[in-house]
Amino acid sequence: MVKKILLPLVALAATVPSSLSADQHRTWADYGGGHDQSKFTTLDQFTPANVAELKQTWIYGTGDERAYQFNPVIAHGVMYVLAKDSSLVALDLDTGKEIWIHAHLNGISRRGVSYWESDDGADRRLLFTMGNSLQALDARTGKVIPTFGRQGAVDLREHMGRPAETIYRASSSTPGRVFEDLIILGSSPGESYMSAPGHIRAFNVVTGEFVWRFNTIPEPGEYGYETWPQDAYRYAGGANVWGEMSVDAERGIVFLPLGSPTYDYYGADRIGQNLFGNCLVALDARTGKRIWHFQTVHHDLWDYDLVSAPQLITVTRDGQRIDAVAAASKQGYLFVFNRETGEPVFPIEEKPFPASDVPGEEAWPTQPVPALPPYSRQIMTADDITPILITDAERADWTERVTKARKGLYLPPGMEETVSVPGAVGGVNWGNSAANPDEGIVYLLNQDFPSFYKLAERAPVRASSTMPGDESDKTASIARGKYVYATYCAACHGANRAGSDVGPSLLAVGSQISRSHLTRTIMYGTGRMPPLPHFSDEQIADVYNFLDDGVSPYAGIFGATETEQMPEGPVVGSGGAPIELVDPRTAGRLFGRAGAPYPEDIDAPETRYYTDYGLGHPYLMTPPWSQILAYDLNEGVIKWRQPLGQDRDATAAGMTGTGVPRGSQRMSMIVTSTGIVFSTAKDGHVYAFDAEDGSILWSAKLPMGAEGLPAMYEHNGRQYLVVCATTPLTWGLKSRESGIGSPDPKGVGGYVVFALPE
Repeated sequence: MVKKILLPLVALAATVPSSLSADQHRTWADYGGGHDQSKFTTLDQFTPANVAELKQTWIYGTGDERAYQFNPVIAHGVMYVLAKDSSLVALDLDTGKEIWIHAHLNGISRRGVSYWESDDGADRRLLFTMGNSLQALDARTGKVIPTFGRQGAVDLREHMGRPAETIYRASSSTPGRVFEDLIILGSSPGESYMSAPGHIRAFNVVTGEFVWRFNTIPEPGEYGYETWPQDAYRYAGGANVWGEMSVDAERGIVFLPLGSPTYDYYGADRIGQNLFGNCLVALDARTGKRIWHFQTVHHDLWDYDLVSAPQLITVTRDGQRIDAVAAASKQGYLFVFNRETGEPVFPIEEKPFPASDVPGEEAWPTQPVPALPPYSRQIMTADDITPILITDAERADWTERVTKARKGLYLPPGMEETVSVPGAVGGVNWGNSAANPDEGIVYLLNQDFPSFYKLAERAPVRASSTMPGDESDKTASIARGKYVYATYCAACHGANRAGSDVGPSLLAVGSQISRSHLTRTIMYGTGRMPPLPHFSDEQIADVYNFLDDGVSPYAGIFGATETEQMPEGPVVGSGGAPIELVDPRTAGRLFGRAGAPYPEDIDAPETRYYTDYGLGHPYLMTPPWSQILAYDLNEGVIKWRQPLGQDRDATAAGMTGTGVPRGSQRMSMIVTSTGIVFSTAKDGHVYAFDAEDGSILWSAKLPMGAEGLPAMYEHNGRQYLVVCATTPLTWGLKSRESGIGSPDPKGVGGYVVFALPE
């Protein structure tokens, strides 16, 4: 079968807007600091010479035990944060007091909000997604703006090219990008078969009116339609932006880092190249028209989304200054293009990779490999197994398992175990890219984290097995369930069940859901959790018994039960816009339902294959597990690397320079024009690195773990760094035999602010 690769098509760049945010690098009035998502500031009070003098000046406590990952927004002397049981709070920077609280925004995007104001500054708005709606609050008063959309909200399941009632999830996990009078949104539609498409849409920030849509899964007559089966636009999903978009405000171009099509690991129902999945796409931000694109993975079978913000930089190559865009990937490659034309700045070669041996699958025969050196390890052998934190018996077991496994970059998952490095959450993720734009330097946070994949056919939902007969039987069942949990569940839901980077808390879950509910969740998956059809009835019963241990003192830290009790303080509203959205479950469509049927007239594969993410082993590879690094894209080299944080148990075992397992996920940076790179780390510290050589200039211990993007701002002539630190730290990613995980004592979390002494 002859396969055709569709190359970038170049169109004219958009015209220059009449007004630009010239000071975007001196303020932090939007998620990521500004249009370009560089996380770069020209504020110059912090320097390599004085940064060691930084001290905590104040902290705003969140007033609850939730874990937030919120990037504060600062405008007109007000800081906007998420706290107090998912309430938006406006803080007066002169006094630190609360100006207003809009309570109980349950389902709001936890990463941040978008800010917009009119040219005269009279109209100031906070825009955010909450569930399947886009909503707007008055930034001055905190009250819903009823003239936005319908009573203050827009139903995001509309304008998707499919009936709204068939779409369960259309929310955006990351704030969109505000450009002029538009907010441009991606979505997180889920990762199962028959999930929603990831079309990109723009809405008017004043009226909520739908303005344009870019179809990431093309419809008949659109460019890229022939890279899918002819009816795929009716049932295929994903190819979405769940990460961070960047805008070149001068040219009016929005750059989209697109994720993989669904289902991620088996593509027999989407044979072809699958544009615009895994593409960097440049659109006219005013119209949504495509300018150019480049696909970083053809027919993705590895969940190798583009997630982090494309970095807009200017590089010098062969004596010429080139305005470029750099896109970092999960698979460890950095792709760099001319911002206007899409032409590669560094060579990219299509190289052959193995075919798939799974029935019905047709892996793409080549993949693009850039000439730039990769920043992540891309294969794991038995020699790469960690010398610490596992027992001799486990080392022997893992040596045999890794030796037998199929391995190598772009090796398609199969019926035999495959180890992929980077894995599903390896490489660079959201928040993990930053830049010094004019100097052509890109900074990345990377983690080496393997995935172990093994495809299996979906099994039907099975009836629950009988409960153990006596107490000794139940004790044995709990012990077995603990082992199964440690093997398959701990990496996503936390070693101590209190939640982690990729999954919610499962503490006391047995007292909250039935065993049949758990069975359906395991067999069919839900949200980002894939189906686990290989679980036996006994394993499901054992896991349920292990989880059914009553109320835990840590219950509610992750995904706490919502309460309608009003927080203390100046509450001006609750719950957001008073609108009711149609529940898609009334149409028979369940969130994450892996068994949803194809349309009746579709000639689709009869068998569906699944695998879990294979993420139970973040400590398995030799350290460093996480790093911060700098690319000099004028020279095309990695300028320096530095471990990101230090694992406490690794230190106790006599090893330093390790980084932390899962150590870059949900972490982020700020780059200063004075030569500092600030970064949060999974070890509960915030660091300042020398931008020239990566040496550590300063660090500070936070009251709890940090997640999300930090922010930097100036107020009354003084420069500040603010970090959201609300996540319990969990250490001890050890062997299953010695027990996994131990949380730090709960601290008082909040938004921690640092400055130089007055």
